[in-house]
Amino acid sequence: MSERVLVLKLNPQGREMWRYEGDVLERTPDSLTLEALFDRDDRPFMDITLKRGDRFVETYYSARWYNIFEIYDRDDGALKGWYCNITQPAAWSDGRVEYVDLFLDLWVSADGIQTVLDEDEFSAADLSEDLRQSARQGLADLQTWFKSKRPPR
Repeated sequence: MSERVLVLKLNPQGREMWRYEGDVLERTPDSLTLEALFDRDDRPFMDITLKRGDRFVETYYSARWYNIFEIYDRDDGALKGWYCNITQPAAWSDGRVEYVDLFLDLWVSADGIQTVLDEDEFSAADLSEDLRQSARQGLADLQTWFKSKRPPR
């Protein structure tokens, strides 16, 4: 029987923006990987369609400024790509994982093409310069890893 956890996405002020559940696949001292199913209606996104029931393999880190969602199609299991949230390091305990979203995101398609998303939201957000620098460094780390063709895990 797998361990079920509640995932909470928070804004920088600590208010809940989204919640859902997932099943823990792996724990290490600095990361938590879980599986969750997309729980919103089908919607076009970049070069794919996100579908209700798509499989997300999500990895959260306690010392990195991002999380990574590896997305698989609900119908044929094909890899669609990686959605990466730039966040404060995640925290987990007692059946829940929380992360503070910093608005900036990176989409990496299955063929490796990278697209930075929501730069306007990031620029407009009320964030300290330290938070902005950490977020930019997290984005740069992700871009470097994906360019080397090995997604971080």
